[in-house]
Amino acid sequence: MKYCYFFGKEKGKDGKNLTEGNKDMKDLLGGKGANLAEMASIGIRIPPGFTISTEACAEFDKTGKIPEECQKQIDESLALLEKTTEAKLGDPSKLLLVSVRSGAAISMPGMMDTILNLGLNDQSVVEFSKQGLPRSAWDSYRRLLQMFGDIVMEVPHSKFEKVLTAEKAAAGVTLDKDLSAEQLQNVVKGYKALIKETTGKEFPQNPREQLQMAILAVFQSWNNSRAIHYRKMNRITGLKGTAVNVQAMVFGNKNEKSGTGVAFSRSPSTGENVFYGEFLANAQGEDVVAGIRTPKTIDQMKQDFPEAYEELCAVYHQLEQHYHDMQDLEFTVQDEILYMLQCRNAKRTAQAAVKIAVDMCKEGLIDKKTAIMRVSPDQLDHLLHPALDPAALKNAKLLAKGLAASPGASCGRIAFNNQQAVEYKKQGLVSILVRNETSPEDLIGMEAASGILTAHGGRTSHAAVVARTMGKTCVCGCTDAEINDEEEVMVIKGQKFHKGDVITVDGTEGRVFQGEVKTVPPTFSEELKELMGWEKEFRTLGVRTNADTPKDAAKAIEYGAEGIGLCRTEHMFFEKTRINDMRQMILASDLEGRKQALTKLKPHQKADFIGMFEIMGDRPMTVRLLDPPLHEFLPQNQEDFEKISKEMNVPIEVLKQKADELHEQNPMLGHRGCRLGISYPEITVMQAEAIFEAAKEVHAKGIHVQPEVMIPLIIGIEEFVHQRDLIRDAAERILGKDSPIHYKIGTMIETPRAAIMSGMIAKEAEFFSFGSNDLTQMTLGFSRDDSNIFINRYLDLGLLKESPFNEIDRDGVGFLIKKAVHDGRETRPTLKVGLCGEHGGNPASVEFLNSIPLTYTSCSPYRVPIARLAAAQAAIKLAKK
Repeated sequence: MKYCYFFGKEKGKDGKNLTEGNKDMKDLLGGKGANLAEMASIGIRIPPGFTISTEACAEFDKTGKIPEECQKQIDESLALLEKTTEAKLGDPSKLLLVSVRSGAAISMPGMMDTILNLGLNDQSVVEFSKQGLPRSAWDSYRRLLQMFGDIVMEVPHSKFEKVLTAEKAAAGVTLDKDLSAEQLQNVVKGYKALIKETTGKEFPQNPREQLQMAILAVFQSWNNSRAIHYRKMNRITGLKGTAVNVQAMVFGNKNEKSGTGVAFSRSPSTGENVFYGEFLANAQGEDVVAGIRTPKTIDQMKQDFPEAYEELCAVYHQLEQHYHDMQDLEFTVQDEILYMLQCRNAKRTAQAAVKIAVDMCKEGLIDKKTAIMRVSPDQLDHLLHPALDPAALKNAKLLAKGLAASPGASCGRIAFNNQQAVEYKKQGLVSILVRNETSPEDLIGMEAASGILTAHGGRTSHAAVVARTMGKTCVCGCTDAEINDEEEVMVIKGQKFHKGDVITVDGTEGRVFQGEVKTVPPTFSEELKELMGWEKEFRTLGVRTNADTPKDAAKAIEYGAEGIGLCRTEHMFFEKTRINDMRQMILASDLEGRKQALTKLKPHQKADFIGMFEIMGDRPMTVRLLDPPLHEFLPQNQEDFEKISKEMNVPIEVLKQKADELHEQNPMLGHRGCRLGISYPEITVMQAEAIFEAAKEVHAKGIHVQPEVMIPLIIGIEEFVHQRDLIRDAAERILGKDSPIHYKIGTMIETPRAAIMSGMIAKEAEFFSFGSNDLTQMTLGFSRDDSNIFINRYLDLGLLKESPFNEIDRDGVGFLIKKAVHDGRETRPTLKVGLCGEHGGNPASVEFLNSIPLTYTSCSPYRVPIARLAAAQAAIKLAKK
């Protein structure tokens, strides 16, 4: 097996370039090695070297040893490097020094280890010094000792810094570069003593031994804690390990005619097409990255090193044209000669990603498909919600972390209940609703507040789901927050917070800060509008929205929604003017009493549907009939019982008795969904009449409405037919048999049995919509509100790759969805199938739904652009297969 690959501009006896790799070999050579080989192949000046492949790392992980064949190839590659450089590792008279750098297939900046100046020892540093470069020689040696001592011999970096700081203080200087050669010799002595004192071992003087130890250390850094965390955080999986790049050193710290820098071919912050970067004279690369010295801008390099700067500009243009992407560059100037050390496709902000993709498409560097693929759907999340100002974060006090439930950032005064949140809003003040958990009763406060913080609940809890629908910032499951509703106090790690105290919640990262942290507003740039116009050319999966109010529907259309996939009628009942009528219906002791209460509710439902139909126009609107258990409409605590008793003039004992009657041990699996309509068919009739009367009135205005009535939580065809007949009877009474209004009656597939019976159900149902939240709960037996207690442990152990409430469980829930779609369309080929659970806006889930394929996905208004982009990317990927 081949383990080592040479790179460099040098040619062999046959006249061919000795470089053995290229940019398409990242899995084997890592990004750094592949791109070094590519630069060498296209004639860019780089220091020569060789790459030890990721397969060697994989073997090392298994055995703890470097394979014998690999070691043999390392020796051969080093000999070739010595030949091409006319120098030798460990030979003081013809001194070759090398860098040893990591390089994974996917860029992991700063996560693994690098060692510079390897090959120096007590003898060669003296010879190096005699070449007229005493300061450069001793500076390089002290850097090697510090890097090698920290990375290979595990002496804490901070201890080296203490030695260096003490020497600078004794010399009366503040910068490393101001230390003389003699003073740097003192630092070297201190470093060597520190290594011996800490490890009991001497710094190795044999350069070959240094190289061997450094290679092993880089392989080991693949599994250091920060690298593991980075891969987990960025969902990087399936890589073999890191490659190791051994490269001849060039010295930016040689003299004042030398230097080093990092540059970007465009601004990584804004995407503006300007050369962007920093440069330090008489320095090595770590000085720029570490922030020890204040670098100059790349423009100032033009004054100090005009020829090297002009060559660098030509190189960055060449690399952009070659890679068709923005480049992140590392370079060194030695004696005014430019050497490129690295190039890679640069990381960038969401704003920059959009602008660069659109600009490069217009410049002819890439096509529209590539531009669409260049922007991550998750990046759009940052553009659609306020975000914390990075500058303000530097001084912000982090109080606690919870679950990132609904993105964005918001700062406001603590409100412990609806009344406080509403009162703050009346005063023109911003509030954060703080609750142990929210219920539908809290909708008024959630609407009034700018953000929501709960101590309990997961990413698909009531607070999270409603917050995303409303576009509110939300942090859930913040277990460090102890919230006492009665005393109106929140305690976090011993610190008390009361009503009116200011906090900041960051729903994008799940963080809570003390006081006000400045935010920056969302941006929907002209470039983003243009990019989102292009996605329509490729997307095949429809994108609808989950919306319960005209305001939500309007926002969704603004973001490109093609209809409503889920209108939850129960949310319409929770408004202050209606909820008591709903409670009157629940408290009624007979059919007549329920009908009287429903008569009061019907005009409200009808008015809402009219508003929604008018906004949606000729777009389809799926209305789900009443779904939650009735107890959710009743008071939840003593204070609410007393308040509602007075409002309704109903004895508190009656309210409590009814609440007890309706109490269920497991409401999710209880008296809800179509079961309510079967127990109380008058509810189904009222809702159907409100839908069709609204449709008739709006149609009379010349708007071609498309109502779709959805029956929730069925387990088989019998329930569906029972409810379908009630709905159809109402439609025929109101619209007539030959009405021009085309409506559909379908169902929500959210129980495993319904998915299994889908072929039978499709005989009667005209459409399916998967309620993925409940289907996930019932298939896995996980509570979406409580499972966060153990899901994180599952993720840490690799028992789950991702939370099934964030991304569709393809093997289980996904299997049921695919089966239901297949069986349903076997029965009814024209069956329209959508998904309206929380997974509807998750990019990975959207890709899966596109592959089935579904007709549409439906998500909250603020995730519509994300779903659109994800669906376009999914279609492009599928077309390539």
